[in-house]
Amino acid sequence: MHKIRIIPCLDVNNGRVVKGINFLDLVDAGDPITQAEYYSKNGADEICFLDISASIEGRPTIIDVVEKTAENVFIPLTVGGGIKSIENINNLLKAGADKVSINTAGILNHKLIIDSANKFGSQCIVCAVDAKKIKDSWKVFSHGGTINTGLEAIEWMQKLQSYGAGEILLTSMDKDGTKDGFDLDLLNLATKSLEIPVIASGGAGSSPHFKEAILKGGVNAVLAASVFHFNELSIKEVKNYLKEEGIKVRF
Repeated sequence: MHKIRIIPCLDVNNGRVVKGINFLDLVDAGDPITQAEYYSKNGADEICFLDISASIEGRPTIIDVVEKTAENVFIPLTVGGGIKSIENINNLLKAGADKVSINTAGILNHKLIIDSANKFGSQCIVCAVDAKKIKDSWKVFSHGGTINTGLEAIEWMQKLQSYGAGEILLTSMDKDGTKDGFDLDLLNLATKSLEIPVIASGGAGSSPHFKEAILKGGVNAVLAASVFHFNELSIKEVKNYLKEEGIKVRF
């Protein structure tokens, strides 16, 4: 088995890290640069930085915060939020991002994914998918989880793979912030339908939840926010647990 990545996510709104439940009721969770530096020194394999209000407000990602964050971390940094063009991606990579996360813009213009993968390489392109279960299937939501696109999540992820996405960041909106475990059915369907890596997001509340996402969901990486931000779990604690359970992790 490949080594599993543990990724803290910094959801940034108005220059501050925030966290909510089901994408709502956001509360302050600290300064993004301070948080990123802490995680970089304490076992994170990567850091995901999402400017969650950029797409809703129709503006580009906050470059200065990305630059300052990149100066203080020495692990891969994935940045998303408000990316609409090749120029946006180029600016973020120049600012210190190692990868970019595309969500809403890719739904509105899938050519952006094709062109960016061709220009920068698939390894730089993470496609984020926010999915919510409606009746018997999962639908894709855009604009920070505010608009139901009507797209079927599994079909959309397969298209993203064909467009050149290097990996999928899959968030269950139903599980987001609940801390009662990942959506294993959704993850399992996704990993069985795709050849590219899938990052699980939404629902982490305990170390066993990470194990379930890996063994039952089949993911290559697990992302979490509130359990790390509010010191309910440490990354080292999760990694030690996974190692004891026979799962390969990086130390």
